[in-house]
Amino acid sequence: MARRYIAAAALALSAGALAADAPLSYAQVKAAYRSSEAQLLDRHGAALQSLRVDQSARRLPWVALADISPALQAAVLLAEDQRFTQHGGVDFGAIGKAAWDNLFQRRPRGASTITMQLAGQLDTELRARSGGRSWGQKWDQIRAAQALEEGWSKAQILEAYLNLVSFRGELQGVAAASHSLFGKAPSGLNQTDAVILASLVRAPNAPAGTVARRACALARESKMDSSCQLLAARVDSALQRTAVYAELQAAPQVARQLLKTPGGAVQSTLDGPLQRFAQNTLRQQLGALHERNVNDGAVLVLDNRSGDILAYVGNAGASDVDGVAALRQAGSTLKPFLFELAIERKLITAASLLDDAPIDIATASGMYMPQNYDKEFKGYVSARTSLASSLNVPAVRTLLLTGLDDFYNRLREVGLSSLTESADYYGYSLALGSSEVSLLELTNAYRTLANGGLAGTASLLPRAAEKPRRVLDAGAAFIVGDILSDRAARSVTFGLRNELGTSFWSAVKTGTSKDMRDNWCVGYSQRYTVGVWVGNFDGKSMWDVSGVTGAAPVWRDVMDYLHRQQPSRAPAPPRALVRQRVSYQPALESARSEWFIRGTESAVIELLGEAQRGPKIVYPGDASIIAIDPDIPEAIQRVFFQAQAGQGLRWTLDGAELGPAGADFAWRPLPGRHQLALVDAQDKVVAASSFEVRGNPLPPAQ
Repeated sequence: MARRYIAAAALALSAGALAADAPLSYAQVKAAYRSSEAQLLDRHGAALQSLRVDQSARRLPWVALADISPALQAAVLLAEDQRFTQHGGVDFGAIGKAAWDNLFQRRPRGASTITMQLAGQLDTELRARSGGRSWGQKWDQIRAAQALEEGWSKAQILEAYLNLVSFRGELQGVAAASHSLFGKAPSGLNQTDAVILASLVRAPNAPAGTVARRACALARESKMDSSCQLLAARVDSALQRTAVYAELQAAPQVARQLLKTPGGAVQSTLDGPLQRFAQNTLRQQLGALHERNVNDGAVLVLDNRSGDILAYVGNAGASDVDGVAALRQAGSTLKPFLFELAIERKLITAASLLDDAPIDIATASGMYMPQNYDKEFKGYVSARTSLASSLNVPAVRTLLLTGLDDFYNRLREVGLSSLTESADYYGYSLALGSSEVSLLELTNAYRTLANGGLAGTASLLPRAAEKPRRVLDAGAAFIVGDILSDRAARSVTFGLRNELGTSFWSAVKTGTSKDMRDNWCVGYSQRYTVGVWVGNFDGKSMWDVSGVTGAAPVWRDVMDYLHRQQPSRAPAPPRALVRQRVSYQPALESARSEWFIRGTESAVIELLGEAQRGPKIVYPGDASIIAIDPDIPEAIQRVFFQAQAGQGLRWTLDGAELGPAGADFAWRPLPGRHQLALVDAQDKVVAASSFEVRGNPLPPAQ
C-alpha cells in the first residue's frame, strides 16, 4: 500500500507535462445521466408521478449546484478535498502527506481529490478493484483529473460529483440520498444532514456507529453547535428510513402503465390539478365511509369530444389494485343501454307504462324473481320513471321485450368487452347488472351516450383525432340522457334532494351490486363524463351504502370542480325527435311534455283493463332461443308460456293442444324449432310465436 502511494506521488510530479486523452465534456456527462426514475407528466407538461424503472440503483433527476444546500457542499469539501478550489485536479501536498502517513501511521489515508474521484466515476477502467487501484490506474486517474480541470469549471466538477457519488447502498447522487434518508430536497439539507451525508461518501455501507463517529468529527472540525449524541440519533433515524421520493404520487396506476424507460418522461392526457382534486376528494369520502366498511374507490374523468382521460385515480385507499381497470359487478348502471335499445327499436317510448309488479321468470337454473332496491313495487309507472328511479322489475320486463341476446350484443357494441361469457350465462339478471365491468369501459360507454350514440376509445396518451363510430340511435340516446337528467323522474326512489342534482345540465345513473359489494355513480355533462366506484377489493360488503351515499358525493364534487368556470347546456334534440304533450288515463302520472322518436308519439297513454287488452304471447317472444342445460336437474327444467288476455283461449304447440291459456303453462323443453299459438273456441289462431330450443334432449322424467 505504502509503495503504491509513493510511486503515485513521484509520477504526479511530472504529470502536468503529460497530455491526457480528451475527457467527456460536462454537457455530455449531464446529457448521458439517467435517473432510475421515469417521470409522468400531465397534459401541460407538469410532473405528476415518479416511478422507479431501473432496479440496479436509485438515481433521481440531476440537481443543479445552485439547488444543493451550501451546507452539504461545505461538508463534502471539508471531508474529501479541503484544497478543492486551489489545486488543478491533483493535490500534491495531500499525496505526499498520505504517502508519509501510510508508511508510518496505523490508519492509512487516501489523497484522491474530488476531481480524481469524479474521473473514477466517469471511467470504469479507473475504478478501484477489490485490492485497491494499481499504480497504473492511479497514474491514469491523475491524468484524467488534470484533463477534467482543463475543460470543466470547479462548479461543474462539484455538481457532477455530487450527482454521481454513492452515499448509501443503492443510493447514488445527492437527490436520491437526501430524499431517501431525510425526506428532503437537496436544497433543504441542514448542517446536521450535511455532515452525515459527507461521512457516508468515504464508506457508504459503513455501520451506523462508524458513520456517527465520522459525522461527530466533521461537526467538531466545522465548529457546529451539535452534540455527538444528537448526531448519532440522527444517523440512526436516517439509515432506518424506508420511504423514498414520496412527493409525487398523484397517479401511481397510470405511471405503472406508461413508464418503462429509466430517466424518461411521458406526457399523458391527465390534468394535474384535476387529478389531485379527484384523488383528494375520493380519499376524503373513503375516510367518511370507513365506519361503514368502505375502504377502496376509483375515479375516472373523460373528455367527451377527444376521449382523453383527464383524471385516473386507480385507488385512494391502501390497496395497490387499479380500481379503474378492475372488474366489478355493474349493478343498475347498465339499465340506460337497455332502455335505449328498447326505445331505438320502438318497442317502448319514454311515456310507455311498465308494470312494476312481482314477476316470475323461468330460467335454466330455476325461477328468477327480481326485486326492487326498496323491496316495494310501484304498480304501473312510465319508462321515464322506471329508468330514472332505477326500478328493477320494469327493467327485466323491458329485457323480455328486447330479447336477452340483443341486449347482450348492444353492451358489447358500446365497449363492454368484459362480457366474455354467452348471454345465457348472465340470464335475465343482466338487466340488473349481474355482469362484471371495469370503470374504464363503463365510463367510456356512458361517453357514447353523451356523444349522441357515437363511440370511441379512451386514451391516456395524446393522439390525433379519432373517427367515432355510431352504435346507438341519436334520438334514443338523447331521450335516455333527458331521462337521466330528470330530477322529478328520479324522485320516486331518490327524493328531490340528493347528490345527483347539479346546478348545471348533467345526466347521471347510480348502481349497487348484490350484497352491497360495489357502488357506482356514472354520468356526463356537455363536456365531460365522470365515473366513480367505491367498495372493497376483497369483496366484503359495505354496510348500508347506496349509490347516492357512496359514490355520488365524489361524482358531484368532481363535476362541480369541472364546471366551476364553465356552463353545461342540455344537448340539442336530433331532428328525428318530436316533443308531445301526454296525459295518462287513469292519471297514474302527471301530464307532461315528452320526447318521442317521430312516429311513436301519443297524446294519451291509457292503461287498458284486462278485458280491453288484446290477446298476446308475452313469453317466449317471437324468434326467441332457449337453451337446455344438462347440468340442471330435469325437475326444474321448464319453460313457462305466458299470455296476455288469455282467458277463454287455449295453448297449442306445434299443432297439439296443451291446455287453457288463462294461466302460465309449464312446458318441459324439447330441442328443435316450435310454433306456439293462442287459439279461440273456434280453433282460430289469435296470436303466435316461433321459438327454438337448443341443447341435448333431457332424459325421460322418472
